[in-house]
Amino acid sequence: MRIHVADHPLIAHKLTVLRDQETDSPTFRRLTDELVTLLAYEATREVRVQPVSVTTPVAPTEGVKLARPKPLVVPILRAGLGMLDGLMRLMPTAEVGFLGMIRDEATLRASTYAERLPDDLQGRQCYLLDPMLATGGTLAAAAKFLVDRGADDITAICLLAAPEGIERLERELADFGRPFTIVTAALDERLNEKGYIVPGLGDAGDRLYGIVD
Repeated sequence: MRIHVADHPLIAHKLTVLRDQETDSPTFRRLTDELVTLLAYEATREVRVQPVSVTTPVAPTEGVKLARPKPLVVPILRAGLGMLDGLMRLMPTAEVGFLGMIRDEATLRASTYAERLPDDLQGRQCYLLDPMLATGGTLAAAAKFLVDRGADDITAICLLAAPEGIERLERELADFGRPFTIVTAALDERLNEKGYIVPGLGDAGDRLYGIVD
């Protein structure tokens, strides 16, 4: 497992505004979108391409295009939806699937309640979108779900990560047998007793979309 903490002044600036409890939902959504595009630039460094010939207004030349099968972008509902546009802006020809997972607040375990994914992900590079890597349970379950369908390379993009979540992923995915990368804007201090990242930025889903009773 590889962990990449993106180090860039613009990333740090946008993340600081996201952390601020005074930042309203419209601003939070816009900055999340911008931040994910910056993180996606780092996350897609190893995206697969294939040669292609094109003709410019001046002469023929050689270039590359995204290889087939196309990359699959998978936001984890609901908060992952707020990250989707930021990545698709960079890879508009990628395909999109959806994975609905919910964390039991008592056990902190994740379970799947919905999915819209191809049955066969053989040979696919997959990009998981989940704002908060807290306990690691949701991301580990999502990664295993994709691998069970044949995905052979997974990159997770997270706004924030906690050491406990990283440790759990390293433990649970030790025998993963596939490349797994985490790209995040920051590695925070710890989790609190409720499983929230400290200092964190609160509940990303609530801050993106408001509190749903």
